[in-house]
Order: sequence, then C-alpha cells, then structure tokens
Amino acid sequence: MGQQTTGRTRWQVFVLVLLVGTFGVGLMFTGLSQGALAASFAVAGTNYKASADKLDAQGVVQYGSVDRSADQAHPVLVNGFRKAELSNFCQSIVVPDLPAVGDITVKISAPGGMTADNLVLGIEEVTGDLTLNNVEIGRDAGTFDKGPNGVTGGEGNFGIQADSTQITGLRQTAWSTTASTLKLNQVKIEAAAGRDECF
Repeated sequence: MGQQTTGRTRWQVFVLVLLVGTFGVGLMFTGLSQGALAASFAVAGTNYKASADKLDAQGVVQYGSVDRSADQAHPVLVNGFRKAELSNFCQSIVVPDLPAVGDITVKISAPGGMTADNLVLGIEEVTGDLTLNNVEIGRDAGTFDKGPNGVTGGEGNFGIQADSTQITGLRQTAWSTTASTLKLNQVKIEAAAGRDECF
C-alpha cells in the first residue's frame, strides 16, 4: 500500500510540474507576430528574475509605466530594445505553495545566450554596470524614435533613449516580457521543487 501511494503521489507531482512548466514558459516568453507592446496583457501576480553575464542592445528606450495583474498595479520601468543579445542567460519564476509539493521553481537557462528582436520588458528592479551610447536623458517619452516600433511612453512624460547600451553583470526582477522574436541557444527548461532562482 505504501508503495502504491508513493507512486500516485509522484504522478501527481509530475503532472503539476508539467502544467507549471508549460504555464511558466508561456508567461515568461510572449512572442508577438507584429512588434512588441509593453503591458498589452494582464500580468500574473508573480514577478520573475533574470540574469545574464552581458547584454548588448541597439535602439534603446526607457520610461515609467504600470503593469497590471488581476488585483494590483505594479510600477515598472519599461525597457525597449530593437535588437538585444544576452550571454549566459537565465530566467526563473517561483510558483508558491502548490498542494502536496510546496514551492516550485521553473527555470529557463541558455548558456549559449539569447537574441531578441523588439524586446520590451516591464522591470521592477535592475542592477549591473551600465553604458549608454549617444543617450538622450529627459526626452519626451511620447516622441521616441530609436526603440521598437510603437513603443513610446505618455506624451510629456520623462524618458531616455539611446543608440545602444551594454550592461554587464545583469540582474533584474520583472513583471512582463514581450518580443517579436526570441532565440535561445543551448536552452534547458526545468521545474523543480523548492526555490532555485537565477540569483
């Protein structure tokens, strides 16, 4: 009897992990066929973490905005990039308190790096060493012309845009990601019990 119960429990855990993994991938990487729009969908009630050894990007815009979940508004810094390349990329989301399992971490790692077109992030916090090239600080966010097509802030709002940027030692906590194309090299997707985040 004990062995049969254990077998059933493991099957239930497998199904939960599979469902959470599938949901997590859909949540973290939303590919859009035409351009990328920040906050164009209701976000889940859980943020996620991402890291990379280095980010190189062209066509950069930044401005303040809000991502909304079912019951809360989340202030975010929108970062938009026409093209971006990240080395040794990792992204993780913790799904808490699942029945019979507890916390689950869904992790996507791409040691071969990630490339993206029209990448737009709703970021809560970001750290690293930042360089901006040909930067315009204090530009009206409604008049951006360097970032992804259609990605602008409200007219009259404070914004930053630049020809390109580099961030080394990137660590970020975010609520949303959209892109027209994402490519992950040497990708590995896994779900495991407990907390095993990217940083």
